[in-house]
Amino acid sequence: MRRKIFIIVVVLLLAALTLFMLRPANVAVQLISAVPADIQTSVVASGRVLAPSRVDIGATITGRVETVRVREGARVAADEILVELDPRELKAAVAQAEAAVTRARARVSSVKTLALPMAQAAQQQALANLTLAEREAQRARDLLAKGFVSRSRVDDAERQLDVARSQLESARAQTGAQSTTGAEAQQAQSLLVEAEAAVLLAQARLSQTLIRAPAAGVVLERLIEPGDIAQPGRKMMTLALDGPVRLIVQVDEKNLPLIRTGAVATAAADAFPNERFEAVVNYVSPGIDAARGTVELRLDVPKPPPLLKSDMTIAMDLQGPLLKQAIMLPADSVRQLQTDAPWLLVERDGVAVRVAVRTGLQSQGRVAIIEGLKAGEHVIINRDVEAGARVRDLR
Repeated sequence: MRRKIFIIVVVLLLAALTLFMLRPANVAVQLISAVPADIQTSVVASGRVLAPSRVDIGATITGRVETVRVREGARVAADEILVELDPRELKAAVAQAEAAVTRARARVSSVKTLALPMAQAAQQQALANLTLAEREAQRARDLLAKGFVSRSRVDDAERQLDVARSQLESARAQTGAQSTTGAEAQQAQSLLVEAEAAVLLAQARLSQTLIRAPAAGVVLERLIEPGDIAQPGRKMMTLALDGPVRLIVQVDEKNLPLIRTGAVATAAADAFPNERFEAVVNYVSPGIDAARGTVELRLDVPKPPPLLKSDMTIAMDLQGPLLKQAIMLPADSVRQLQTDAPWLLVERDGVAVRVAVRTGLQSQGRVAIIEGLKAGEHVIINRDVEAGARVRDLR
């Protein structure tokens, strides 16, 4: 009996030893504690200085370049002359048009002071001739009735009367034509208006030989020299016009919850990292760049440092909201973070346990855990550990 009990005990000991030998070894893992804390969120991104406005300067007429007054880098004022074209041909055109105006004014004056009085005098003379012809015709009729003249004499008087009437009508028509509302005066006035318009056109074309700056700015590029032929559509130079300094930045779409219009960011140019300045968000693009997963921000710079130049690369740090007592974990510790079912591996009693969580804000490689994780629990960072494995702290 004792021998039988001894054998049973030995068998149980051997079985326990075998189970102990076959038990998986504890995996050394890196743990991080879920500790709530107040977290100041921020968005860090890079961008560039956006030129307020770039303007390509060109000619609107064809002409030979006589003078180029500015070089690259020069600051110009609004309406300052940049380029002068040869004006001789257009000056001659202006003189020719002004001469045509002089002729047209002379014709208008002639109609008023000479042609109209002459027509009025001719009308008065035709009226007098008509009165005389009427008397002569009436006298011839009276004499014919008394038998003192023949019928042919009356017919001659009647013809003279018809001629006098026709002459009076012609004189009246001529007077009407020379009056201020008549055809001759209107034609003379129309020629004057046309000549004056031709002067304005010639002067406008002449003014185009002086190419001016549309606003104050800086010359970025000069592409023409004296002696070149300027043509419409050919770029002569490029100006960066003065205006508000703005930054354009592309940020990850995950940071949208941290961004609002009016937020103040701190920025610095890569070339001058110690010269920091403030920038204010004034535009958040309503669309997302699907290829890069970014959203465009534009920021005003109220007090730009003089070192900023167009297209200069800048770095921006934009503070977001303060998260009260939030649990923030490294984004790499959350499995399937970009899906609808993210989860963590949590160490509980030396075992890796899979825990479903709900995530929130993501910033600078960290993610907020809203639900599923308790304060004080230890999260397994290692990605090569599976749920159910026995684990121990690497430390």
